Amino acid sequence: MSFTLSVNGARRQVDLPGDVPLLWALRDGLAMTGTKFGCGVAACGACTVLIDGEAVRSCQVPLADAGGEITTIEGLGQPGALAPLQEAWVKHQVAQCGYCQSGQIMQAASLLAQIPDPTDQDIDDAMQGNLCRCGTYPRIRAAIHEAATMMKAG
Repeated sequence: MSFTLSVNGARRQVDLPGDVPLLWALRDGLAMTGTKFGCGVAACGACTVLIDGEAVRSCQVPLADAGGEITTIEGLGQPGALAPLQEAWVKHQVAQCGYCQSGQIMQAASLLAQIPDPTDQDIDDAMQGNLCRCGTYPRIRAAIHEAATMMKAG
């Protein structure tokens, strides 16, 4: 079957069965490999993308149900420029192995869209489903606070 998706502001055609998870449509069908496969059961958050601004685990969204505007890690910044979250991630040296980071950043983007000035508790609550095997949680929290400040400053 053929599906038309709105991904990072562009209409994209993908020819895959409707029961294929959005994760694989993005990675294999559209060659957008920034979204990672972690567990396949929505327990780790590595595959997090935004659909209409809401963080979802793309490993659990069937392609046939993937309506709305999909934003992946590739769609966060402007061409040639990092998004504030990405800048803050670099500044705070969040990534160690880096595998979970696209999912972490997308979850944080959803949080900041809902709560522009989050508390530590807001961050902990929002990020609890995104696992980091390297344990960089304090740096993740600091980067989210930094990004919130950058976004308020314009």
